[in-house]
Amino acid sequence: MESWVEACALDAIEQEGVIRFDHGGRTYAIFRSPGDEVFCTDGLCTHENVHLSGGLVIDYEIECPKHAGAFDYRTGEAIRLPPCVRLKTYRARVENGRVSIDLG
Repeated sequence: MESWVEACALDAIEQEGVIRFDHGGRTYAIFRSPGDEVFCTDGLCTHENVHLSGGLVIDYEIECPKHAGAFDYRTGEAIRLPPCVRLKTYRARVENGRVSIDLG
């Protein structure tokens, strides 16, 4: 079941950047890729529940600000230890300059 929620303006996210989005008691991370695509994952690192929005984004990778573990934000895959559990991902789209994510 689709459940699209408007999250922010595309311009609110720097290219190769991330922002935090809180909705329904949960935290998400929304990314803007080098190719101007948008992606969304759970917002907390699977290792120690640190907000990923404070991390460094390079290409298609988010580095956790606490222990420098990393994820591919397109797939949620943990690609550098210490995290070994992948992030949940959510579909994201841009319409009329606004980013929406499917939380369904």
